[in-house]
Amino acid sequence: MKMDKPDMEQILYLLISEYGERDWRPHDSPLNVLVQTILSQNTSDANSRRAFHSLLASFPSWEDVASADVYRIASAIKGGGLSEVKARYIKQALGEIWQKRGRLELDFLNEFPLDEARDWLKALPGVGTKTANCVFLFSLGRPALPVDTHVYRVAKRLGLIDARATVEKAHKMLESLVPAAKVYAFHVLMIEHGRKVCQAQRPRCLDCVLNRLCQYFQQGQRTK
Repeated sequence: MKMDKPDMEQILYLLISEYGERDWRPHDSPLNVLVQTILSQNTSDANSRRAFHSLLASFPSWEDVASADVYRIASAIKGGGLSEVKARYIKQALGEIWQKRGRLELDFLNEFPLDEARDWLKALPGVGTKTANCVFLFSLGRPALPVDTHVYRVAKRLGLIDARATVEKAHKMLESLVPAAKVYAFHVLMIEHGRKVCQAQRPRCLDCVLNRLCQYFQQGQRTK
């Protein structure tokens, strides 16, 4: 029997009760967040942070990065994995921003409606929906919802999105369900819940604060 989607207000209330409120605040400049998010693709947070700090230490400015040889950039970020691919994306993205805008900054994106601004950013090399949404959410304070592996997994188990929905479709579907003012809290709390309780291999269903709302649990696929 098909179950109704769980209530978003209840999910947010229970997650906040369990883990605490999460205040929405800018983390860094949009250009810094863009580069950080490219570096975070297919690697751990620790590796991407190390690569980003190494990149900043190796070049005086983003203009210097944009002008540098790809292999020099790759050498600076080698601890982050896929260094040559990411170096090429970073150099090309910076080059296109510079060419289109005449300077390396992305604050102008706040002048456009979110979908238009997101399309502009996604036209850059190495920038998909998740990367673009990270820039808007973590730097520009816009209600764009990044869907990482934790958010995707927990949302599917809860029944917020169809089990067959792609990650790309999940961005739009979840963004339409979450109140704009709660997008940041939803994103970070779903990640925390996915890491601590709703893990990929051995979800702790009986300890889960969301289990009475969860289709995965209610359909008998529960675990200890």
